[in-house]
This record gives sequence, structure tokens and C-alpha cells, in this order.
Amino acid sequence: MPHSSDSSDSSFSRSPPPGKQDSSDDVRKVQRREKNRIAAQKSRQRQTQKADTLHLESEDLEKQNAALRKEIKQLTEELKYFTSVLSSHEPLCSVLATSTPSPPEVVYSAHAFHQPHVSSPRFQP
Repeated sequence: MPHSSDSSDSSFSRSPPPGKQDSSDDVRKVQRREKNRIAAQKSRQRQTQKADTLHLESEDLEKQNAALRKEIKQLTEELKYFTSVLSSHEPLCSVLATSTPSPPEVVYSAHAFHQPHVSSPRFQP
């Protein structure tokens, strides 16, 4: 009659017949094997849990990466838009035409950017 490994291991866990040194060694072997089997099973469970955690973390990082790439693309498009608006505005700008050349932080001061005809498609209501 076939036995599973668990049932055959448990058959060795019965108390040994009196007076036999070999059977007590067999019991210790069986106990050590059972303990080792349980430890190996726990180790495999921990390994699987760690792999699952790493997989979830990897998926999360992939999503974050995709979102950041999308944001970079949007910001690059916005930069292109503002650069073109500024380039088309410079020849018409009375502030730039009447002032003497000065450092860029003065030429592009905050008051030059509040013109009502300059708007970003990103910030429209």
C-alpha cells in the first residue's frame, strides 16, 4: 500500500521497542529530517514572498518611470511653446526695443511675462 512521505515519516515517530539503541538513533534521524523539512519549507515560503515583494516594487517603479517620462515630455513641449511665444514677441516688444542691453535677468524680468496675449495651453481654464 503506497504511503505519502508525510505518513511514512510519521510511522517512524512511534516510540522505539525497548532495548534497541539503533531505533533511538532512527527516531533522532526522523526528527532531524522532519525539522529540516519544515525549515526548508519555511525558507521556500520566505523566498517566494521576497520574490513577490520585489515584483510588486518593480511594477510600481515602472509606473513611476512612465509617469515621469510623460511629465518630461509635457514639460519639453511647454518649453518649446514658451520659447516660440517669446521669439515671436521679442520683435514686437516695446520694453526690449527701448531699453539698453542688460543682463538676461533684467531683460526677462517678471513684469515682461504678465502680458495678456501670452498664455499657456497647459494653464487655460
